[in-house]
Amino acid sequence: MTLPTPSTAVPLEVTDESAAKSITSGDSKGSEGRSPGRLAWKRFKRDRTGVISACIVIFFFVIGIAAPLISKLYGKNPYTTYGSANPELFDAFSYPAGPNGGMSSDFWFGIEPQLGRDVFTFLLYAIRNSLGIAAAATILTTVVGVVIGVTAGYLGGKTDYLVGRVIDILLSFPSTLFFIAFMPVVYGIFVKPDDNPPTSLIVLSLIVVLAAFGWASIARLLRGQVLGLREREFVEAAKVTGASPMRIVFKELLPNLWTPIIIQSTLMLPAYVTAEAGLAFLGVGVTDPTPDWGVMIGRGATFYTEDITFMLFPGLAMVIFVLAFNLLGDSVRDALDPKSKR
Repeated sequence: MTLPTPSTAVPLEVTDESAAKSITSGDSKGSEGRSPGRLAWKRFKRDRTGVISACIVIFFFVIGIAAPLISKLYGKNPYTTYGSANPELFDAFSYPAGPNGGMSSDFWFGIEPQLGRDVFTFLLYAIRNSLGIAAAATILTTVVGVVIGVTAGYLGGKTDYLVGRVIDILLSFPSTLFFIAFMPVVYGIFVKPDDNPPTSLIVLSLIVVLAAFGWASIARLLRGQVLGLREREFVEAAKVTGASPMRIVFKELLPNLWTPIIIQSTLMLPAYVTAEAGLAFLGVGVTDPTPDWGVMIGRGATFYTEDITFMLFPGLAMVIFVLAFNLLGDSVRDALDPKSKR
């Protein structure tokens, strides 16, 4: 038997090392490509409905944020009553004289009956205010729900029992009726009965009240998730190594809860948009002359038999946004949790 010479042995060793590097590199790239975040993003990109819905949602947020700039370039604002300065814009009954609610090159979406405010800029600011309130309430609700739900699930015992009973009580309230009855009480604490509450107080009260009665559902969901996770091996291993409860919550539990948190948040925001608009429509939320979806729909409801245009644009815009965000929430849920897809 002929032994291999050193000159032939070395290339074999180098080849094996190169192959090992290649395999290692391939494994690292493959594991990186198979990370949960990348897989979810790939699934979401393949969902055409989700991508289109995301584009629509982003469009609404962009025009809401840029409302002052768009209004400045457009040359009008939502507060000026243009009908007072130009009486020829109205007919004898104070309705827009032009067709389709007075739509023209000067007023793209027409003007409001009786007052003559520009509908286009009023809608821009209505989107800005409504989405701002709903987004702030969603963030506050999520933070409160995560803190209470994770705390109750991790500590268990009497804390879990007490939090569970509070959640049961909150979920039993008829929220809409309670909002209608409770909002005037909140205003009365800070404002005299004969005075109108300032807009800043109304907005802050809406955000706090919506969050105060909205955190229960997400807290209950996360509590159940944590009750199952705290008995898992990786949590027990962290306890054995002497990890503090804070470290266990942030390093071990929360990374496994991002999926339900994101899903619940995407489904919560459109619900808050409709709730805020409904309260404004009923007169216990944002009030005229502050632009708001509910204010526009409430005003339009008094004119729709004679001029449906003023009600058409805010109603159609809200339906499109809420539908797009609900579809986006479904797509995000399917991307993060493929098992939930029917």
